[in-house]
Amino acid sequence: MVRFGVLGAGRIGNVHAKTIAGSGRASVAYVADAIPEAAQNLAAAVGAKASSVDEIIAASDVDAILIGTPTDTHADLIEKAARAGKAILCEKPVSLSVERIEQCLPVVEKAGVPLLIGFNRRYDPNFRNLQNRLEAGEIGDVEILTIISRDPAPPPVSYIERSGGLYRDMMIHDFDMARFLLGGDEVVSVHAMGSVLTDPAIKPTGDVDSAVVHMRTAAGRLVVITNSRRATYGYDQRIEAHGSKGMLRAGNIHMTTVEKADGSGFTADVIQNFFIDRYAAAYAAEIAAFLDAVEKGTKPKADGHDGLMAQRLAEAATKSSQTGQAVAV
Repeated sequence: MVRFGVLGAGRIGNVHAKTIAGSGRASVAYVADAIPEAAQNLAAAVGAKASSVDEIIAASDVDAILIGTPTDTHADLIEKAARAGKAILCEKPVSLSVERIEQCLPVVEKAGVPLLIGFNRRYDPNFRNLQNRLEAGEIGDVEILTIISRDPAPPPVSYIERSGGLYRDMMIHDFDMARFLLGGDEVVSVHAMGSVLTDPAIKPTGDVDSAVVHMRTAAGRLVVITNSRRATYGYDQRIEAHGSKGMLRAGNIHMTTVEKADGSGFTADVIQNFFIDRYAAAYAAEIAAFLDAVEKGTKPKADGHDGLMAQRLAEAATKSSQTGQAVAV
């Protein structure tokens, strides 16, 4: 049974720790957090002990480190865990800086430990099915890929200020999903446009809350990504792939499958409103894939290189949004 040390007892740390504890294949040995009470509460919930970050990384009874701390700590913690010989699952991104990621990954490679980056959407059953069917050639050659991601409401401005901006924080999932679905045909050009349309308080931070990105791949295929920090109808997560022989589409997941039909038409239940609910199955599959990497040596679906490539696209989009010009990747 793989023994985890969980660094970060916030929202995502809670999700991962409870998924690990309920997996039947792993356990949480220790939890650390900058807020001692948070670490103690999560440790009590999963049968672990609260401890410090350095003690957890050095512990002989820890096989794997899960990093769910603030983004600006990720690269340093990855390096420390790798040098200690621990397997690592780190929430995205590795760093807000491409240069820092390029410094970090050789440390992991030299240590020879597994590193999985938390692009959980790769493990979503619907998106995974879509990727499998694209890979099988079900719609021929993919020509246009459209990805829509819209949050129910903007996060606090205090979060925005530390996030690195919408392209690095929110859209980075979509950059990774585009790469996942396009099967190795890398993006060579990025053109981004952003505005503040949902929350005026975001504007002084220099960030945007609404964005559209157009990308072209080496083979000439086109990708359109749209993001918004506000969707009044729930957590909007859709993908459409148009190909030479047809189209594949993955839609939203509703609270129930019940529909009503009457003289005014058809109505359905609302879509799920929170990312933890929408991607619960994906988080469980992500942990299972990480355990396979630790126990069987299988390659993670999203490794450090994928983290680097997604960050390059996020930086290109940020630059393009600021300059109004397409940016070569």
